[in-house]
Amino acid sequence: MVKANLTVISNFIFLGFTHYPKVKVIIFVLCLLMYLITLLGNIILISITVLDSHLHKPMYFFLSNLSFLDIWYTSSALTPMLANFVSGKNTISFSGCAVQMYLSLAMGSTECVLLSMMAYDRYVAICNPLRYPIIMNKSVCVQIVAGSWVTGCLTALVETMSVLHQSLSGNSIINHFTCEILAVLKLVCVDTSRVQLIMLVISVLLLPVPMLLICISYAFILSNILRINSVGGQSKAFSTCAAHLTVVVLFYGTALSMYLKTSAIDSQEIDKFIALVYAGLTPMLNPIIYSLRNKDVKTAVKKLLIRNALCAFLIPSSK
Repeated sequence: MVKANLTVISNFIFLGFTHYPKVKVIIFVLCLLMYLITLLGNIILISITVLDSHLHKPMYFFLSNLSFLDIWYTSSALTPMLANFVSGKNTISFSGCAVQMYLSLAMGSTECVLLSMMAYDRYVAICNPLRYPIIMNKSVCVQIVAGSWVTGCLTALVETMSVLHQSLSGNSIINHFTCEILAVLKLVCVDTSRVQLIMLVISVLLLPVPMLLICISYAFILSNILRINSVGGQSKAFSTCAAHLTVVVLFYGTALSMYLKTSAIDSQEIDKFIALVYAGLTPMLNPIIYSLRNKDVKTAVKKLLIRNALCAFLIPSSK
């Protein structure tokens, strides 16, 4: 069936934001800034977690994986759009569309699972601090991350294949700026109830279920924090969790409004801007939020800057 689709449609055309000609340049500049900040921020966060031995802890191991995910996630969604804007060609090949769809779904799905595991990590750290090193040992952390990646990649493969194996109509115009699965599904000319059921099941498993686990984890965390007698201890615990909750609300909120909305609410234009939030804004905010609200990360950044400054000063002096 995929070969048949290739003979009918070899390229897709993105409508993107052509309905907003007056703000296209503004959208391009904003997306470019979000992408560059995302790359810079996440690369810095990964670098300091690798270079600073004080950050070789489960929390920062998960954070570095989240940063790696965000780089790939935003690159798969925004890079083709930025390239098309510069070149003036709003087209993508069938195979390119398939790869883009898979990468976006895989990175997004993996992040859904990983964020819930990060909430569990915070629950163990705050509610069972003495047993934390035993429960969240290196082997367990690697298994959690590997499980998140496997789950995300497999579910993305199922969704991508289920859509691209359908018979596509002669219409090759995608009313989106990327090969978003819901936008491509609108081009299918046969009954899509089976595909929609598959997507619904996967969406429920990857969105409400992890979010429920996160809410349960933070309910226990909040209960434990309120029992802390020290005001400073409460403040530190709240600060540690506030950044994670901010990202969770923003990421899951936009994803839920996109993939679990009723059929009566179907605005492709609104979907484009929602996609910009979870594909561009959230990956950009992750390193900023974690850096600004985390003393360990800020200390590591200062150490790295001082070390680089000293190296820059001593090397020319030695010459």
